[in-house]
Amino acid sequence: MPKNSKVVKRDLDDEVIESVKDLLSNEDSSDDAFKKSELMVEDPEEKDVDVEEGSDVEDERPAWNSKLQYILAQVGFSVGLGNVWRFPYLCQKNGGGAYLVPYLILLLIIGIPLFFLELAVGQRIRRGSIGVWNYISPKLGGIGFASCVVCFFVALYYNVIIGWSLFYFSQSFQHPLPWDQCPLVKNASHTFVEPECEKSSATTYYWYREALNISSSLSESGGLNWKMTICLLAAWVMVCLAMIKGIQSSGKIMYFSSLFPYVVLLCFLIRGLLLNGSVDGIRHMFTPKLEIMLEPKVWREAATQVFFALGLGFGGVIAFSSYNKRDNNCHFDAVLVSFINFFTSVLATLVVFAVLGFKANIINEKCVTQNSEKILKLLKTGNLSQDMIPHHINFSSITAEDYNLVYDIIQKVKEDQFDSLGLKSCQIEDELDKAVQGTGLAFIAFTEAMTHFPASPFWSVMFFLMLVNLGLGSMFGTIEGIITPIVDTFKVRKEILTVICCLVAFFIGLIFVQRSGNYFVTMFDDYSATLPLLIVVILENIAVIRIYGIDKFMEDLKDMLGFSPSRYYYYMWKYVSPFVLLCLLVASIVQMGLSPPGYNAWIEDTAMEEFHSYPTWGMIVCISLMVLAILPVPIVFMVRRCNLIDDSSGSLASVSYKRGRIIKEPVNLEGDNTSLIHGKSPSEVPSPNFGKNIYRKQTGSPTLDTAPNGRYGIGYLMADMPDMPESDL
Repeated sequence: MPKNSKVVKRDLDDEVIESVKDLLSNEDSSDDAFKKSELMVEDPEEKDVDVEEGSDVEDERPAWNSKLQYILAQVGFSVGLGNVWRFPYLCQKNGGGAYLVPYLILLLIIGIPLFFLELAVGQRIRRGSIGVWNYISPKLGGIGFASCVVCFFVALYYNVIIGWSLFYFSQSFQHPLPWDQCPLVKNASHTFVEPECEKSSATTYYWYREALNISSSLSESGGLNWKMTICLLAAWVMVCLAMIKGIQSSGKIMYFSSLFPYVVLLCFLIRGLLLNGSVDGIRHMFTPKLEIMLEPKVWREAATQVFFALGLGFGGVIAFSSYNKRDNNCHFDAVLVSFINFFTSVLATLVVFAVLGFKANIINEKCVTQNSEKILKLLKTGNLSQDMIPHHINFSSITAEDYNLVYDIIQKVKEDQFDSLGLKSCQIEDELDKAVQGTGLAFIAFTEAMTHFPASPFWSVMFFLMLVNLGLGSMFGTIEGIITPIVDTFKVRKEILTVICCLVAFFIGLIFVQRSGNYFVTMFDDYSATLPLLIVVILENIAVIRIYGIDKFMEDLKDMLGFSPSRYYYYMWKYVSPFVLLCLLVASIVQMGLSPPGYNAWIEDTAMEEFHSYPTWGMIVCISLMVLAILPVPIVFMVRRCNLIDDSSGSLASVSYKRGRIIKEPVNLEGDNTSLIHGKSPSEVPSPNFGKNIYRKQTGSPTLDTAPNGRYGIGYLMADMPDMPESDL
């Protein structure tokens, strides 16, 4: 070392100190205002605390009260109505127990890796979906806006389903249940059963006529259904009150809304297993049909279910994760929540088919009784010979096995005349093979089964309260996927934005509570989310792996987790997941092209559903939903590419969270050293958070990630400049 090195070092230190004094003395009035606003909210004890690598000092962005609260929020968001009424249907339709094999494989290939990716980027960057992708590349900021649009579309009709559940919940406090029997109609001469109900069933009639009062086509609006309008308003009020304080309010509700459905499912499973015929339903459910498992359609539907079951692409996963500490083990969270979701689906499937097995047994007993009476009439009229009937058969108390024995004998002896006899084969399997999903399962099949339960009002109250809680858990994540990115980006008050969002959504949602509203729910469910979300998640994968860099991302994970994630994720993210997602996108487009666009309309005269094609304006709406959802991606890309927005606009100020309040921080864009050093536009780089010791850099602190709220202090950057190594000072 040169002799005068200490003298040189001391001179340089004096120059740095003088430069700092000059900086502080030349700050403009906006910086003074900024410092004053900071002093108003700082704790006196915290003024002398240095923010350094590995310290426990975190930014004051709203945070979860506990790890359990966070896990319940993610479980509540991912476990929704689809687990109860979509997964059992797909399992039944696609090979029973054999369907679980492709589902588990795809869960490991695309489900857990992509869920882990969203958790990691949210926790690393600590922003909502807009801020996360804008941070990685401003040109890809449209991904976050697209997620917000999809979330809004889904929230519009998803809350309508919660409204339907609230209506049935309110009607369950009476005995007998109002959908237990068909209503009677009186006229001047006599009383008769309502014809529409007689042609269908009591639960079907109640759903279509009493609850929805449905019209016969999409074009026939029929005006508002006031009962459902009130229920929709109640649903939005519940969501608004729960979300108005962000995770501080919704997080506490999660303890009930996320756990209560499991209590109900377990109660239903225990009760269902004690019912006659429940074992038949479960056996039918899990009897594997291995030949079906090889069909491409099964894998496509399994991939789609995995994709939507975990809530990928909505932004809710990223939003919830952004409130975590940086050292949270998000890998453990991804695996845990994914398998909780899977086992919840299996539990719901057990419950559904235990109850449907009981229902099928009741219907089968009625079938046996009615056809036994037909056989007795045929015996009396001489159309059938008594010699055909085995001697041990007693038609007054005939079992299903004995009836099927008689049926087979008659079919063989009267082979030529059998069809004219009008006898039916009463097989439980035939009834269980009737695939029912969605509203048909929840509001028709399941409600019919519950009418046969002892204490049926109690079980009805429990079931629909469970549906309300499942829906609310998903709605919290969906609304958080809208609110968090907008608050992070545009710095508006969360309370005001939440109220405005819920009000706008309610008024737009009135189209779903018309008499034709159910058809609009079907339209939005089919076209507003599927393709846009697939494109969003594909772009998310590309943004992290190709643009941000997978090696850099793996290093970030190592820094956050404290250990290197398995190389399995490296290959899944880089090769397998993008390929599978592209195949799923192509398959979905092909499926959409092959399936005629339309809906099932309820025809009052025939009391049956009839397929109708969408009118021209309906097709325009369907296409518009898909285009509007994905349109932000190319728009933001072109705006950024062509520099159509001045990044020095003051509207993109940064934000600090202090004591639960949002403080806007004016940005001095002309002298922003962070944007010069990192080559980023000022809109991408958060404002420096000045403090007493911000110009000091602790030895052994090579990274910048521990600055409050993920922001970089000017002093840290000065110390880390490559042309000013610490050893030379």
